[in-house]
Amino acid sequence: MSDEQKIMLERNADEMKLLISKMKHRGDEIRLGGGKKRLQQQADQGKLTARERVSYLIDEDTDFFEFGLFTAYGQYEEHGGCPAAGVIIGLGYVSGRLCMIVANDATVKAGAWFPLTGKKNLRAQEIAMENRLPVIYLVDSAGIFLPMQDEIFADKEHFGRIFRNNAKMSSLGIPQLSAIMGSCVAGGAYLPIMSDEAIIVDKTGSIFLAGPYLVKAAIGEEVDQETLGGAHTQSNISGVTDYIAKDDKDALNKVRDMMKSIGSFPKAGLDRIETIPPRFSADILLRKMPVDPTKPYNTKELLECLVDEGSLLYYKEDYGKTIITAYARIDGWSVGIVANNREVVKTAKGELQFGGVIYSDSADKATRFIMVCNQKKIPLIFLHDVTGFMVGKRAEHGGIIKDGAKMVNAVSNSTVPKISVILGNSYGAGNYAMCGKAYDPRFIFAWPTAKIAVMGGTQAAKVLTQIQVSALQKQGKEVDEASQKELFGKIQAKYESHTSPYYAASRLWVDEIIDPRETRKFISISLEAANHGEIEKFNVGVIQT
Repeated sequence: MSDEQKIMLERNADEMKLLISKMKHRGDEIRLGGGKKRLQQQADQGKLTARERVSYLIDEDTDFFEFGLFTAYGQYEEHGGCPAAGVIIGLGYVSGRLCMIVANDATVKAGAWFPLTGKKNLRAQEIAMENRLPVIYLVDSAGIFLPMQDEIFADKEHFGRIFRNNAKMSSLGIPQLSAIMGSCVAGGAYLPIMSDEAIIVDKTGSIFLAGPYLVKAAIGEEVDQETLGGAHTQSNISGVTDYIAKDDKDALNKVRDMMKSIGSFPKAGLDRIETIPPRFSADILLRKMPVDPTKPYNTKELLECLVDEGSLLYYKEDYGKTIITAYARIDGWSVGIVANNREVVKTAKGELQFGGVIYSDSADKATRFIMVCNQKKIPLIFLHDVTGFMVGKRAEHGGIIKDGAKMVNAVSNSTVPKISVILGNSYGAGNYAMCGKAYDPRFIFAWPTAKIAVMGGTQAAKVLTQIQVSALQKQGKEVDEASQKELFGKIQAKYESHTSPYYAASRLWVDEIIDPRETRKFISISLEAANHGEIEKFNVGVIQT
């Protein structure tokens, strides 16, 4: 390796570490919820914070895999912001059982539901239903954020869908346990009571359809909160709740005890053997992956940092080279990998193909590989760094739309668990073909280098600049070169900000932004979750495409 190459690799590592540092700093700020003052106020009430509750609940020496930390990032600023959308969701082990945990953060607007709070809760329920995971709700919420009620109340994917999902999960036999650890008001009262069992914390927990102020306004009755819907009322008089806990820790202990008695469900039957560490350490990822989305790199070297050593078996290795397809094992799990190859490659015909672009032969190979993995019940891992499908006369004459459609069809009808990780670019129809959010991946993660958009920022800015310049010229206005350059700069900056992983994570287009070095761990826990779910029969036979 030349000195120049060594310098480039170290520069890659430094730039990647800077991105990871920024990500972690932003994450630390979000984890403060409503701020240190409100966290202290909750402690003064004798309550644990939402994150303390989750930490206490999960088994010792196990990790909590949080999703949606950056939900609502940079949004709702006119209302003072809503860190993590005011709710914590993620996977954790409770009494040895993998569970979906949902915890309201009462330090953020008293745990009120913003539009993205609803979307995030629905995502948690979706994960639980797809993977047949028990759900534990730690409830502490003031209900819908009224100034934005029109954006969360009435539609199919709004607040009410959560209670519909409660009912659906109950009918599917998916256990749901709730601990009412603070306010539980109005429509939000249905969530814990539509769970299978509910615990309420004495003195700090309360549940009612209307609080004391609304009761007085509606019917003129004066009643205090405890008498209206406290633990004694709802457990001993109404019978709404099933257990009384003396404090937060007692409630969480009861949840853990209840989880111990839950029976097992049939597994999906995904294959797993003893794990073997990768050939290269995860730190090598930081050196091999360039931050600049236009630079090529050796994708196969990245795979050697992610998969168990010696497990890679490349499928059609020298055909359709701009997509890599391979069988492998990740933490012992058998997987099929579909990854965009970012190197410029030469075909068997001696033609050069651009890295990160999907050509007809690559789409053809990927389509068949996806079908074979479905027949063999092997979960699929999609690693995105794609700028799209090849364009131009030659590609169109070769039937690129037809071949691309076949790949999209295979991804759409795939029934084995699909997990997507966006490493770099994920543009246009390439995002669709590589199992973007619209194609139901069980889980979807992004590296800090990820970019998600219809097309790259430079190309998009050129197109938009041309359109605006043309419009101005039609109005009889002269647009000199300097003005065009200034306009291009403004458009590019705005467009680039919309392609960032934070923009995507804020809107739940990805489940989480992760440190590349933790990719293997996140894929493994995702496969563990997926192994609890059912796999439908794959109805499309393997055909020669």
